[in-house]
Amino acid sequence: MSFQPVKFYQTGTFTVGNRLLPPEERSVQAQTKRFNSINSGHRACQGCGEALGARYAVDAAMEAANGQLICANATGCLEVFSTPYPETSWQVPWIHSLFGNTAAVATGIAAALKVKQLKGERRDIRVVAQGGDGGTTDIGFGCLSGMFERNDDVLYICYDNGGYMNTGIQRSSATPPAARTATTLAVGDEPGNLFGQGKFVPAIAMAHEIPYVATATVADLRDLEAKVRRAMAIRGARYLHILVPCPLGWGTASHETIRIARLAKETGIFPVFEAEHGELKSVLAIRRPLPVEDYLKPQKRYAHLFAPKARLEVIARLQQLADRNIRRYGLLEGN
Repeated sequence: MSFQPVKFYQTGTFTVGNRLLPPEERSVQAQTKRFNSINSGHRACQGCGEALGARYAVDAAMEAANGQLICANATGCLEVFSTPYPETSWQVPWIHSLFGNTAAVATGIAAALKVKQLKGERRDIRVVAQGGDGGTTDIGFGCLSGMFERNDDVLYICYDNGGYMNTGIQRSSATPPAARTATTLAVGDEPGNLFGQGKFVPAIAMAHEIPYVATATVADLRDLEAKVRRAMAIRGARYLHILVPCPLGWGTASHETIRIARLAKETGIFPVFEAEHGELKSVLAIRRPLPVEDYLKPQKRYAHLFAPKARLEVIARLQQLADRNIRRYGLLEGN
C-alpha cells in the first residue's frame, strides 16, 4: 500500500478536506496552499469523475514538482470541458495535443527541457501527459507504447470512463463487456459490448517493465494522491490509470460517482494496485468482495441485463471476470 490509511471517528459532520488532521497528514486539496491547477468555471457534467480525478492528480503532481510542471493533454472530455475557446480552467502550463499523440508530445517537451537544463537555461521541470481511454487505449496506443519502450521521463495519466463520452458515448477498447453504448446497442443475442474485446493497458504497461505502473479510483482520493507522489519521485516512464465514472455515459445519478467507483473496486471489476519494473508490489485490498450485481444495477448501461428478464448467464460471466481479477492480483485482504 502506498500510504498510511487515516481512521476518522467523528460523526455527524460535513467537515471537508480533513482539516482537523495535522498538516503532514492532510490531503493536497485540504491545504490552503493547494495549487488549484484545474480551477472552477469548467463545463464538466455534474458529478464528473474525470474532473475530480484530474483536480487531485494534477495538484498532487504540482506539489511533488514544487510547482515546476507542464501538462500535455489529449483531445477528449477533459480538454473540451476545461478549455472552451477562448476560456480555460487550467492554472498550469498546459498544451493541447491531437487525440492520438499526447505521449509523443509530452516526450518532446521532456526532451527539450532536458537539453535546456543541461545548458543551464532551465530549472528541473517535470512533465505530465493526460488522456481519456479513447486517446490512450485506442488512438494514442502506439505513441504510448513507444514512450514506455524508450522509458521517457513522463508521467502518463489515463482517465478511464469506458468510452468516447464527449462525442456521443461510443465504444472504446476500455468499454467493459456487456455495456451499452451508442455503438454497442442492447439488442440481439449478445447485447452490449462483446466479451473478449478491448485491453487492460495497466497490464500492458507492466509488460513493458517500466519503472512504475498503478491504478486508482476517485473513490479513494488519498490513495490516488499517494500514487501520484510516488510516481513523481521516480524518473523514467510512469503510468497511472484512474477509473472515473461518467454519469452521462454510465447512466448513473450525479451524486453516485464515488459510490460507483468504490463498488468497481470492492467487486473486483477494477483491480487497484501498484507495480514496479513489471512486478506487482502492492494492492488496495478488498475486505469482503461484493457481488457484481451491486455494481451493475445502478448503471443504465447495464439495464438490459436485468429487464425485461435477468440475463443470469451474462452476469455470471462478468462475475467470473471479477473473480479472475481478485485471483490474478491477490486482491483479498489477508492474501
